[in-house]
Amino acid sequence: MHTGFIPVHRKSAADAERATALAAATLDAGFFRVHYDRCTPRQRDHLRAMVRLGPGPHRSGDSAGVLGRDAPAVAPLRNRLVARGMTYGPAHGDTAFTVPMFDAFLNRTVPPGEAG
Repeated sequence: MHTGFIPVHRKSAADAERATALAAATLDAGFFRVHYDRCTPRQRDHLRAMVRLGPGPHRSGDSAGVLGRDAPAVAPLRNRLVARGMTYGPAHGDTAFTVPMFDAFLNRTVPPGEAG
């Protein structure tokens, strides 16, 4: 007699950690890498500046300051990153990554100072 019960393998914390690492590696090698590689060296520098500030969103002037410039000087660069779909403005004067975990990708794969 079939009871309809299907045994389920219980997932452990180690299973979750392996799945998380596999998902991150897959995103790093594909989705994240493709989008990052399409950016110009100056755009990459701006993305790294955002990462150096920590979790966002960030004031545009703060990321410009990391680059040693003022906000009006980097506005065209910021606008190109928005048009490219890499960042967006959640509020006036703020910038954030459009894709969750993109900052973690940069921290894992692009050493500081090697953005370009």
